[in-house]
Amino acid sequence: MKTITKSYQMYIDGEFVDSSSGEISKVINPATEEVISEVPKATVKDVRRAIDSSERAQKKWGKLPSSERAKYLLKISKEIRENADLLARTISEEVGKTLALSETEVNFTADYIDYMAGWARRYEGEIVPSDRPNENIFVYKAPIGVIAGILPWNFPFFLIARKAAPALITGNTIVVKPSGVSPNNALEFAKILDKVGLPKGVINIVTGSGSSLGDELSRNPKVGMVSLTGSYNAGAAVMRAAADNITKVSLELGGKAPTIIMDDADIDLAVKSVVDSRVINSGQVCNCTERVYVQESVADEFIEKITKAMSEVRYGDPLVEKDIDMGPLASKDALENVDRMVKKAVANGAKVLTGGKPANREKGYFYEPTVLVNVDNTMEIMRQEIFGPVLPIATFETLNEAIELSNDCEYGLTSAIFTQNVDTMMRASNELKFGETYVNRESFEAIQGFHAGWRKSGIGGADGKHGLEEYLQTHVVYVQYKH
Repeated sequence: MKTITKSYQMYIDGEFVDSSSGEISKVINPATEEVISEVPKATVKDVRRAIDSSERAQKKWGKLPSSERAKYLLKISKEIRENADLLARTISEEVGKTLALSETEVNFTADYIDYMAGWARRYEGEIVPSDRPNENIFVYKAPIGVIAGILPWNFPFFLIARKAAPALITGNTIVVKPSGVSPNNALEFAKILDKVGLPKGVINIVTGSGSSLGDELSRNPKVGMVSLTGSYNAGAAVMRAAADNITKVSLELGGKAPTIIMDDADIDLAVKSVVDSRVINSGQVCNCTERVYVQESVADEFIEKITKAMSEVRYGDPLVEKDIDMGPLASKDALENVDRMVKKAVANGAKVLTGGKPANREKGYFYEPTVLVNVDNTMEIMRQEIFGPVLPIATFETLNEAIELSNDCEYGLTSAIFTQNVDTMMRASNELKFGETYVNRESFEAIQGFHAGWRKSGIGGADGKHGLEEYLQTHVVYVQYKH
């Protein structure tokens, strides 16, 4: 099947435009290694134009009643649902996730926008008592201004909404920069914005790769907040650039999520949940299981069952092959990094029970679902994010040891534990140093919750009431009046 190459334009100030340099980037289908699109390679000049557009737009957008802003969001979510098939296929073609997962992402995105639109009449300020007679103190929640949203490639469509929806409902405008790996779905999103008549400049979308674009978004004094989802290194670079203007940052960075399997766990539930959590999106999810600690008395049973389950995971081209559980990794670099980490672990004594190498396919960035044992916390594969369908499994004797091993990491995004003992659940929940802990379930967050990392996994967070408040700042007004 011959791939048809599409041509896209960026979306700046309500218009579809090419790069000011005329340069383009090519986007690759990771399942076939074929070029599927050409997109503009933005320049710093283009980014500045987008920021200026958002700054102008915010002056009017921020004054609209929040209920009017919500109407635009609801129009956007309606169009997303009506174009769900196209959007899902665009995601699968671009980053290789299964069509079922892409469909879930599209529908979840629409639900997320609806949820944030529902906050239009619900975020509130306060009136607090004054120490003076005849005075009121009003505490208002105000928009920040221009937001810069810098996106990764693993959930490229949903993460537009995760940043743009709370930004817009609270009166901000936003410049979105998708990953260079996955710009197509963002530019399909731009077509929806244009169709619903969103005022120009409220959302601008610039495409391209390279550090200069992110640096400008982080350093430009007209940007009031930078929201990035990405690696620790990317987050650190944004913080350094934003520091010049004391620009607020919200960073959702990498994770090294541990899952603890206690001896009283429902082993079958644990196996299913861990496999689901590891192979979703081919393991390219920051909050899903990256390492497993299983209590020694049930280790043999758990390892036998999970090795069988991982060996039965079906993978293939999501747009061609049916009934698959995962697709390829998103890029050649991702494939090479996963393979490097597994080879290094094996060289240091790890044993491969299933998988352990790139899949034997003519094309595509596929890696076999892999289980490793004989690993410990001194190894890179137990300390750094793999971002692939690889499960390293170690054992422990006591809960104290499991908690200590889990916390022995720079990252603190998510953790999980499987147990039937309430005391164990509560101790683990209180002592695991992670922003999220999942008990007896897979590691997928909810719209109304709060997704936030501790330590090197980030600053701030997303989702729910607390995620909405990331996009607001506080304004206090003291009003003295006469009798």
